[in-house]
Amino acid sequence: MQLTSLELTDYRSYPQLTLAFELGITVLVGKNGQGKTNIVEAVWYLATLSSHRVPHDAALVHRGASTAIVRAGFQRAGRPLQVDLEITPGRSNRARLQGQNVSRLRDLLGEVRAVLFAPEDLGLVKADPEGRRRFLDELLFVIAPRYAAVKADYDRVLKQRSNLLKQMRSMRRGSSGRSVGGLDPAEAASSTLTVWDQQLARHGADLLRARLHLVNRLRPHVGYSYLRVASDEGAEESLALPPDQRPEVNSPADVAYRSAVLDELGALPGTLPTTAEIHDVMLRMLGQRHDDEIDRGVTLVGPHRDDLEIRLHDFPAKGYASHGESWSLALALRLGSYDLLRLEEGDLGDGEPILILDDVFSELDVHRRERLGRIVKGASQVLITTANDSDIPASLHGDMHLVDVRLGEAVPRPRSAGSAW
Repeated sequence: MQLTSLELTDYRSYPQLTLAFELGITVLVGKNGQGKTNIVEAVWYLATLSSHRVPHDAALVHRGASTAIVRAGFQRAGRPLQVDLEITPGRSNRARLQGQNVSRLRDLLGEVRAVLFAPEDLGLVKADPEGRRRFLDELLFVIAPRYAAVKADYDRVLKQRSNLLKQMRSMRRGSSGRSVGGLDPAEAASSTLTVWDQQLARHGADLLRARLHLVNRLRPHVGYSYLRVASDEGAEESLALPPDQRPEVNSPADVAYRSAVLDELGALPGTLPTTAEIHDVMLRMLGQRHDDEIDRGVTLVGPHRDDLEIRLHDFPAKGYASHGESWSLALALRLGSYDLLRLEEGDLGDGEPILILDDVFSELDVHRRERLGRIVKGASQVLITTANDSDIPASLHGDMHLVDVRLGEAVPRPRSAGSAW
């Protein structure tokens, strides 16, 4: 798909911005703090309904305004696609698709397909599991949007179950309370907990299996991408084949989905148990952990505690990989996602995602910079932000569209005769 136009109103540093985009590589150039990332963040928000920089929407609205508006035009499967979004902190955001109101915001998921790599992605390798779970879910929702509803249902049940556990912990530490209507409060809470167990296992099994299936499909692309960006083999033409034509390769990089439920089930790497098998094991484990959960006031079993394990040379990357290797692994995760989305285009077709590189080149050494440049050069549409022209690798010199970004405005740069750009 292709981004053709973007209009921002009271979004971050832009009271008003209108910008046209073309196929190929567009580079947004400007000093730090001028608003380059704000532009690509708006595109990413349309794809994922979240920012890659902040957890809450308040920071997205221009100072003094109450609502930010993002309007974007795309071409997908030969047809125009218009997506409009109103972001109002403290209230429900509203969206329109092809000019029609969208009843549920998550119905936008899957319409805009993008892959973004940013300096924050180093946390995918070095930080806590929460970021890796979010990475999986964002990719899952783009490929199969229905799982956004499954995740929402799971989170709702998890919150209510955890609140009940805290109440039961208070009961256990204090008095049992008076009988009401002949029912002992502790017995009533225990009965309610069993009901929440069943609902958590139902939604959790569906989500866990979808994540596992996703990781099984993503795994070869991650290994392949790591070779392309991290080693001398990355320059070989044999590693530049499209995703559907690649042979199996031996890569030092690997990923796997880790879950206590799968361990209990005895699932072998690369296999995919049924939803019913996962449900039954999860339900049994929940029942077995009741005492521990009540003592701690938290839910100890379920996909909210799972992790995407990233390994290098068969060692856990976290704590083992060097800084440069960690960057290559983070890049491999995003490039592998890009390749998987190219293969799994979705119901509308024309699913090749927009590739976004947000201030990446300044973080990479010259060799990784050049390799990444060669990799992304063949993408249909790439959006790049950089503070300096000099950070753009020579492998990208040629037919690029440069946009100069200054606070509050973005102006396409005219091509000069004989310019390398």
